[in-house]
Amino acid sequence: MTYRIRNLLVAVGLALVAMLLTLYYVTNYKRSVQDSQKSAQVYVASHDLPAGTAGTDIVKQHDLKVVSMQRRDVVPGAISSPSQIAGLVLSQEVYSGEQITTRPFTDVAAQGIRAQLKGTMRAVQIAGDPNQVLAGTLQPGDHVDLVANLHLQTSSTATATRIVLRDLTVLSTGSSAALSKSASPSGTSSVILAVTDTQVQRLFYVVKDADWTLELRPVLNAVDSPERVETLDTILREGVR
Repeated sequence: MTYRIRNLLVAVGLALVAMLLTLYYVTNYKRSVQDSQKSAQVYVASHDLPAGTAGTDIVKQHDLKVVSMQRRDVVPGAISSPSQIAGLVLSQEVYSGEQITTRPFTDVAAQGIRAQLKGTMRAVQIAGDPNQVLAGTLQPGDHVDLVANLHLQTSSTATATRIVLRDLTVLSTGSSAALSKSASPSGTSSVILAVTDTQVQRLFYVVKDADWTLELRPVLNAVDSPERVETLDTILREGVR
């Protein structure tokens, strides 16, 4: 084989390789273009979703809708099922029509008490002796009533007792060693309650100007008796003809 023929064969071989590589590239490119033009179903917000909205509420209230779009327009991290956000909470606002991804969500546990507050709900911490706040008994998630012994304005000694707030949710419990020195030998404990923005006024009044205590409600099928006010007169006359 002459030198010229050998070079010719090498050139032909290289040309074939280049042609095959070009054909492979063109084929893959066409395939990728076709794939990008295929439609895909994604979840988008049906309306503006404010920060702090729980994923479970978004799913239950049908705040998502399914739309079809080209695959190339699907953003990275787009969810394929609403269950992916069920245990999360929005950390930033999502706007109407925006594709839903896991990026603007955070874990509910990371939000702590904040994740449990919605709308008019507020968190208030009150401190009292262990008997008042049921120290050692109350746990987050329990429900309590607030009982108060109120001093009547018509008399410096006359009082009346009633349940002033019902079915308050316990968000957290704890104790304050700093307060224990000036409170009682057993120390002062604290509890964080969930109240509405109007209930907090009554709660604050009772804590500041009355004797009070919390009472634990049943876990299941709690029932409230008719409202009543107890005074010295009603207690003495109860059951007496």
